[in-house]
Amino acid sequence: MLRLSAMKIVQVALPSPLRRCFDYLLPVAMTMPAPGCRVRVPFGRREVVALVVGEPTATEVPLAKLKPILAVIDQKPLLPDALWRLANWSAQYYQHPLGDALLQMLPVLLRQGESSTAAAPQLWRLTPRGMALTGNDLQRAPKQLVAWQILHEHPEGLGERTLMALGAARESLRALLSKEVVELVSQPHTLPVITAALAEPPLTLNAEQALALTAITQTQPTFQVSLLHGVTGSGKTEVYLQAIASVLARGQQVLVLVPEIGLTPQTVTRFRARFRCLVVVMHSGLTDRERWQAWREAAQGEAGIVIGTRSAVYVPLLKPGLIIIDEEHDASFKQQEGFRYHARDVAVRRAQLEQIPIVLGSATPSLETLANVAAGRYQRIGLTQRAGGAQAPKVSALDIRGQRLQDGLAPAAYSAIDQTLAAGGQVLVFLNRRGYAPVLLCHDCGWQADCPRCDAKPTLHQSPTRLHCHHCGHERRPPPSCPDCGSTDLRPMGVGTERLDEALTERYPQVPVLRIDRDSTRRKGSLAAKLDVLQDGKPAILVGTQMLAKGHHLPSVTLVVIPDVDGALFSSDFRGSERLAQLLVQVAGRAGRGEFAGRVLLQTHQPEHPLLQVLLQQGFVASARVLLRERELMALPPYSYLALLRAEATDEQAPLLFLQRARQYLSEMATSCEIWGPVPAPMTRKAGRVRAHLLIKSNQRSTLQQALSALLTALDALPESRRVRWSVDVDPQEMA
Repeated sequence: MLRLSAMKIVQVALPSPLRRCFDYLLPVAMTMPAPGCRVRVPFGRREVVALVVGEPTATEVPLAKLKPILAVIDQKPLLPDALWRLANWSAQYYQHPLGDALLQMLPVLLRQGESSTAAAPQLWRLTPRGMALTGNDLQRAPKQLVAWQILHEHPEGLGERTLMALGAARESLRALLSKEVVELVSQPHTLPVITAALAEPPLTLNAEQALALTAITQTQPTFQVSLLHGVTGSGKTEVYLQAIASVLARGQQVLVLVPEIGLTPQTVTRFRARFRCLVVVMHSGLTDRERWQAWREAAQGEAGIVIGTRSAVYVPLLKPGLIIIDEEHDASFKQQEGFRYHARDVAVRRAQLEQIPIVLGSATPSLETLANVAAGRYQRIGLTQRAGGAQAPKVSALDIRGQRLQDGLAPAAYSAIDQTLAAGGQVLVFLNRRGYAPVLLCHDCGWQADCPRCDAKPTLHQSPTRLHCHHCGHERRPPPSCPDCGSTDLRPMGVGTERLDEALTERYPQVPVLRIDRDSTRRKGSLAAKLDVLQDGKPAILVGTQMLAKGHHLPSVTLVVIPDVDGALFSSDFRGSERLAQLLVQVAGRAGRGEFAGRVLLQTHQPEHPLLQVLLQQGFVASARVLLRERELMALPPYSYLALLRAEATDEQAPLLFLQRARQYLSEMATSCEIWGPVPAPMTRKAGRVRAHLLIKSNQRSTLQQALSALLTALDALPESRRVRWSVDVDPQEMA
């Protein structure tokens, strides 16, 4: 190892799968960049953008072989200190290469080397003539008066997006510009603008909501994790909004994470309607330029509220004051590819580093969160009543044993739909299976269509007609005849949302039938347009997947029918029972949120199943206690810690051989971790590759982390590692 003297060496993190940092020479003409600054460096035959980690005291590479940094892009770090520490913690905890983790936290344009500062912004401000005016001078132009009043309160000037967020209209600004009341000027920086002004008054809180608000706001501005455990329809969002108002009043920012931004248009609309501040949204549906702009507005303090999906947990805030995780139990907060972090857990760590409160909201909290409450690490704030006096829906199991189903629905279900529509109500039929039918079958010989690339059956779709594998995406036209016996009697078996939509449309031609799934809402705005149809309160039927279980307020829905409960009752995943209980409660919560009582029907062949019985008779909290006791007896999370090592290859034997070597290394380490496997994955062949799993379990988080660090270092050096695609998933949420 070489000691460094006059030669300046910079250590950088590259967007690379290699679990190490790299040393580069700093040219004499360049100033040493601080950790967190971007530099451009040669890497192999490419030039890449990297982040500076620090200045090493020694290097293992001969100085003659070190390459020089090509350019220093930033004069100061992109990430504040707390976020930089969060990034390093995340990479270490989730056992992911630091460079890849760090660069994934940045918008695409910044990863490509674009400047982190925008061109001098155009600000609107009052001219001397505008400053001399009084409110009486614009009484006959009320919209222009609003714009003038806002600018009068901000003489330094405001950007157009901020002005519009505060209530000014673009047309009013143009009119004032023509009157020489305002002017457009370029300024080197846009000053942060966070205001507590409300665009609409808050709702009156009931006693429970008021206590919840007090419990949350009393913790500010110190670190505290609060679980806002409110039944569906209890008004959690209103508590969020009023807590946010107190944070904005202190001149601080709020980060709100939601499971899927495209599925919660009502939430975004409600936030923007309530607050006169810039509310930015961050999710994968934005263009690279839009995402960079939202990132910059958050980092510079212009945005008072940032609403985003899991990746927004790493968005820098100039003045962080509160983090809210809505539907904290949702599995979509865990990244399933690449950098496999859990946004909820990262957010808790971020709040700790920034010493701010964090609120986890859910009607069906995860068992991990409930265990933290029981251990005293989190405080629980309960909301047991529905807001506005709405009553909880009546939930009952519909025994369908021996009954003849028509398009997946029993006669009693159709009867309930008839009664609801006749009474002027709306119906939600929840089926978490999109497409027309899950299987295409030959009635003569029993042949079933399969996917040529997966151990799975492709789903039959009708719009357009195709066999589509939902696991790998492979599509093809259905065969005209059976490839085994030549029969043309090919029949769709089972029911998907398309088939149910078709059947209900035919049976109830007098009412609109709206299908909401991933296929029917691909176009921008299509989901909101479908939901708008329901707002008039007239009779209608809504058919949809789990997209409907997340945050939608449907006050006229008085009946929810769930045709298939049994599919999840016997899941091979130990989390299956928890997910089923959460999903049933969330979907049932869509019923009876208005002035009329709601009813929920669960179709099942297993009405005596213990989980269903506890859910129906005692509710989610009781079922969660039962599941926690089971987990504790079996020493499963949250009472132990898991890591899943996955391997896949086109060679059938390579994944198992690689994981056997991994098991051998773990055994030689004499670690106290339990090792399960290697075994073929539940779906052994997916997208043309054979897959295998090795599960590592420990009763101590630190023991698991130490074992993984040593194991991954050894695996990186294995020749077998280059013959498979492998990854490690710490705290896995999916075992598929």
